[in-house]
Amino acid sequence: MGLLMDVENTAVTRQTAEALARVGTVAAIRLIALAAAEADDNQADWLQTGVHDALVGPDGVPDVAAVCEQLARDPEEAVRRGAAEISAWTDDARR
Repeated sequence: MGLLMDVENTAVTRQTAEALARVGTVAAIRLIALAAAEADDNQADWLQTGVHDALVGPDGVPDVAAVCEQLARDPEEAVRRGAAEISAWTDDARR
């Protein structure tokens, strides 16, 4: 979480979000969701950019949207809220 929420270095935020999105596991996307739920507008922009970079990259990534659907049922409200935000980001990346 510290790397995702690094207010001093947005490049770290972006790169960490991208790396976790490329992993694509429930645990990895859950971390991004928690960060997205806590992020201010600037941090959210860099989180979104990192996720977007992973989604449009040449290597392809696991289905982040499907993981977000799983996280939409998470018992923690912040995770559900963050997963909804990431899901919207994945929709934007497909356009």
